[in-house]
Amino acid sequence: MNMAYINKYQSDGYRRDELIRIIEHSVEKLTLAEFEALYYDMSTKSYIND
Repeated sequence: MNMAYINKYQSDGYRRDELIRIIEHSVEKLTLAEFEALYYDMSTKSYIND
């Protein structure tokens, strides 16, 4: 395996960016009701602060 790939994959910043892309892609597929439920759940757990 390429050492540059290993170092890049192990980077916290790279992993964070990858997780954000995965989450964004998943959120785009949600229905309005699912999206509202997710918002409610995240706001009650203080992940979202309006």
